[in-house]
Amino acid sequence: MPVSKKNTGAPKKARWTTEQRAAKGKAPARPRGGTASKPQRARFEESDRRKDAVERGQSSRPNWEPRSKGAQRPSGERSFQRSGERFERTERPARGGYQNRDGAPRHERSERPTRRYEERPARRFDRDDRAPRRDRDGYQPRERFDRDPDQRAEKPAFVEDVVLERLEAQAVDATDVEGTGFGELGLGQNIVRALRELGAESPFPIQAATIPSVLEGRDVLGRGRTGSGKTIAFGAPLVERLLQAQKGSTERRKPGRAPRALILAPTRELALQIDRTVQPLAQSVGLFTTQIYGGVPYARQTGALSRGVDIVIGTPGRIGDLVSQGRLDLSQVLVTVLDEADHMCELGFLEPVRELLQRTSEGGQKLLYSATLDKGVATLVDEFLVDPAVYEIAGEDQASGDIRHVAFLLDQRDKQEVLAELAAGPGKKLVFARTRSFAEELADMLDDAGIRAESIHGDLNQSRRTRALEKFTNGRVKALVATDVAARGIHVDDVDLVIQADAPDEYKSYLHRAGRTGRAGKSGTVVTLVPRNRRRRTEDLFARAEITPEWIQVRPGDDVIADFAG
Repeated sequence: MPVSKKNTGAPKKARWTTEQRAAKGKAPARPRGGTASKPQRARFEESDRRKDAVERGQSSRPNWEPRSKGAQRPSGERSFQRSGERFERTERPARGGYQNRDGAPRHERSERPTRRYEERPARRFDRDDRAPRRDRDGYQPRERFDRDPDQRAEKPAFVEDVVLERLEAQAVDATDVEGTGFGELGLGQNIVRALRELGAESPFPIQAATIPSVLEGRDVLGRGRTGSGKTIAFGAPLVERLLQAQKGSTERRKPGRAPRALILAPTRELALQIDRTVQPLAQSVGLFTTQIYGGVPYARQTGALSRGVDIVIGTPGRIGDLVSQGRLDLSQVLVTVLDEADHMCELGFLEPVRELLQRTSEGGQKLLYSATLDKGVATLVDEFLVDPAVYEIAGEDQASGDIRHVAFLLDQRDKQEVLAELAAGPGKKLVFARTRSFAEELADMLDDAGIRAESIHGDLNQSRRTRALEKFTNGRVKALVATDVAARGIHVDDVDLVIQADAPDEYKSYLHRAGRTGRAGKSGTVVTLVPRNRRRRTEDLFARAEITPEWIQVRPGDDVIADFAG
């Protein structure tokens, strides 16, 4: 077996270093074996073959002579290298005439025709040289819109396809109910006592008008300004009706009993607010309520239903889920209340509400209360309300009452600074923003300015929204920044100032935002921050809401801002 060279132990032949090879006049060592790549070795072999051919006189380039090292290239000669060969430009044939693609000769540069733009005479445009406009005689320029605010206000407001906005209603004046007590309207003593504990000593006009009709069992359609007391208007007589209907019943305390009343609200906040008013009234006569809305686990709600409740208060989405799961039976519901039905229709709850109403007992009583009655509730009214008693409070339009409407006209860049100055004053400030991100931004800005603020919007879970509202109610937070999710559902006492950082797109949203102040006969102020480029749109909004605000031009640091801030 032959022995490998590696194993013979023979000493390796020493290689010359680069310096030793240079001293001997030898070329640098080439890579050997596996050091050089295949393309490198191919180039080395091609170079060796070319040198051998030159030495034998068999080169394909007989005129080629190697230039000595350091020799200068003759002037006018340029060389280039291609595929390992060296060419001299003097060897190239003379260039022929240019040819087009079809083979025809092209013009030389000196023979090319002169371009047309060089022949054009220089001419300067003069407006007086314009040709007269055709049909100039009799031309009348279009009349431009006059930007005078007084003349703009005379423009007709937008015409809406609203049928129920001005229903023929029985007008109830506040003077008609002076000296009237809740007991005289037909409510029991326990409920009257509970109302007194809630701070309701005497009925408001909407309450005095609708409570007798509800106790009679009629369907009711009530229109009243936000904050006018609609919750007590349907809550107190609803409890009284259930009490009268359950007298002598053996199923009054039966576990797992089906509810007898259903109150639907568009938002969780409004459902919680309704429960805070109705629950004390129900407990005063031994009835039980429960809240059913999304954003919380099902277990607590289903547990309350299994124990048995009398009044269910909640939103259509979660209530519909429990009904479809068979955990909630609405077949025994005698009284159904739709609070802010127009807003439920705007949120897309029209069909879910219709399905829930169809599951209630046939011939049950339907009560509908809202600040506005428009096209959205026309289907519900026509389908479910039978000969309703319609009430609208006389003289209680949106422009009247104790709410002062002001519009601050300012530059867009000054909005946040003016907002901070308004919120810096004493008292609770409720700020409205159009988007959730802007609400968060404003809350952080107010915090940085030393004003404790919280935000409330749809991206927050229910527990965080509830905590933020409790902090604002208790006074631990001075400013609450909210989107329209809170416009219908926030009931906080002593909100003196509502600031609209963004004017809403719909006049109904403006009315409900403004209704967060001046509630229950108290006074309040609504300040809308209007950039100059949005003045026209905001004026149209006020016109549709039938409000004539005070327009004040402001800049940061003006004394008028401190006056409104309190």
